Amino acid sequence: TNMGERGADSVVGVIYPPQVAIVGFGRLRKTVLVKNDSLVVSDVITVCLSADHRAIDGMLAAKFLTALSHQLQEPENL
Repeated sequence: TNMGERGADSVVGVIYPPQVAIVGFGRLRKTVLVKNDSLVVSDVITVCLSADHRAIDGMLAAKFLTALSHQLQEPENL
């Protein structure tokens, strides 16, 4: 689900059976981050994964979010 286009910073999805997971995307926003001991302004998006732990292991869900994060940081490789 994507509420970022409506201005929400983040969104927590609700799972409806028979779904086992849903990913929510907030809006893209500028944030100050520390990179190499320097302050830089970067674009940041909040991504939330709601998952039914009866059907999917939490570690698998965490691996999915990590892989998604890497892919979004290098969109030219999609």
